[in-house]
Amino acid sequence: MLPVAYAQEPIAYNIQGVENGKLRNNIQLHLNNLDVEKALLTDPYWQDEVGETVATAVQPYGYYNSETKVVIEKDDKVSVKITLNAPLTINKVTREIIGAGREDKAFRERFNSLKLKEGDVLNQTIYESFKSSMFNYALSNGYFDFHWQATRLDLVRDEKQANVLLIAQSGPQYQFGELKFVGEDKAKAIIERLKPFESGDAYSSAVLSDFNRRLNQSGYFNRVIARPVVSEADGLLVPVEVSLQHRPTDSFNVSLGAATDTGPRVRLGWERPWVNSKGHSISSDIFISEPEQSVTADYRIPMKNITRDYASIEAGYQFIEYSNTSFESETLSLSAHRYWQKNDSPWQHDGSVTYLRETYDQGELNTNTTSLVLPGYSLTYREKDSDLNISNGSYIQMLAQVGREGYGSDIDFAKAVVEAMFIRTFNDVHRISLRGEAGAIKTNSFNEVPTSLRFYAGGDQSVRGFDYREISPTADVIDPETGDLVPDSIGGKYLVTTSVEYAYGVADNWRVAAFVDAGTATNDTSTTLTYGVGPGIHWLSPIGPVRVYIARGFSPDEKTWGFHIMLGPEL
Repeated sequence: MLPVAYAQEPIAYNIQGVENGKLRNNIQLHLNNLDVEKALLTDPYWQDEVGETVATAVQPYGYYNSETKVVIEKDDKVSVKITLNAPLTINKVTREIIGAGREDKAFRERFNSLKLKEGDVLNQTIYESFKSSMFNYALSNGYFDFHWQATRLDLVRDEKQANVLLIAQSGPQYQFGELKFVGEDKAKAIIERLKPFESGDAYSSAVLSDFNRRLNQSGYFNRVIARPVVSEADGLLVPVEVSLQHRPTDSFNVSLGAATDTGPRVRLGWERPWVNSKGHSISSDIFISEPEQSVTADYRIPMKNITRDYASIEAGYQFIEYSNTSFESETLSLSAHRYWQKNDSPWQHDGSVTYLRETYDQGELNTNTTSLVLPGYSLTYREKDSDLNISNGSYIQMLAQVGREGYGSDIDFAKAVVEAMFIRTFNDVHRISLRGEAGAIKTNSFNEVPTSLRFYAGGDQSVRGFDYREISPTADVIDPETGDLVPDSIGGKYLVTTSVEYAYGVADNWRVAAFVDAGTATNDTSTTLTYGVGPGIHWLSPIGPVRVYIARGFSPDEKTWGFHIMLGPEL
């Protein structure tokens, strides 16, 4: 009969006499790689092998005189009793820089940052790590000829001391040269403006990374990368090769969505990212839903900071008719915007002038037309951890617009709105959403304020449990189907809404939720608030979250039920 072979179980060594966690882990790692059977550990030869293995593990940490004893306990456990003894300490550190790095303050500070000082316990991992990191630092800062002219670690074991020698040959510091294009060069002017360095500036990989980030955020390229070509250096000037692939001349997109307020909706988009070599672009959108149809066009002109600083001219036509109200409007608009955003700041500024001409019919009003010229300013903060399924995000926007009768506007008009939303998730399962909005209108003729500029509350993104735009001052209008006078929302001067929602993750891609909404749109600041409460469920689909709610609405005059479904991210 042939003997049956069994896999040898790894030995669980009980390490004693070592308190330092890193040192214990290194000893354990070396012992685990020792190929020996437990029964052989009583043999002096293998006990010596264990001792040598431990010595190899502790020497990088300065312990060159360790003693090891292997004991097989009564319960068959293997104890490794280690006496580290006195470690080697640093007696002398000799350092020297040869070359241009000697005159470079940042290079000298980096070179002098070795953590091993005289009197410290020798730690070879720090020594080796420093040599590697110093080499990487030199290459990242243009010292492409850097090399270690001499490195030595002298061990004087009898005196329990070590001497460190580091002599670096930095070579010259190379500089950024001219750009070299691979592919079409129609973007040359744009790329030159995005470049964060000038020819002759000291080379820096951090600056080059910033350049690549700007290129990829510009929106002009499908693929783009900038890299130094050291082999083609002209003296100390290193050319920077830019390999790129432009976005198509025209791009089209279609997006679908749905919400209780608007029903199914579709958006058709077209964009031409290159109108000319200066980087001007043009885009257009067509939006279609049952209550709203619109066409917009946007011509964008990049300024000095192309990715954060631009001007745009926008034109639009919009027709709105809501079946649950008598509201109907037709709007033409033309606006000029100047957007700017400081580097490393999430706040975007928008100064604008808008011409708006709206023909509308609502409530007790006959068909009316109002024209307004509205200088405006908005400040927007937006930050989120995902474009689709947001776990943490913040949004704040402040907007103000004014118009003056006799200066292109039919009436005096001023409007201010502040809105915010914060989403936070704790322990991956507890998600809290806070939302709020406040606004006010001041005018000398509220009856002539276009209804699209008035305030309404109610609906998916406002007070759930009520229809879209249902909460506002009302007026009696004729129902076209019955001929009876019925109250209808006509919009108010003031708006305030707030919402708190808690969601709990119950499974992968599923959350249950509960919410409380409150708010009103009114002409009287003493108006009682309207409330909505209810449960909900979230499905984190591959195309974005689907959120479904059942809401109970409470107003001073009635109690209602509402069903709300939303597709897409909140921010």
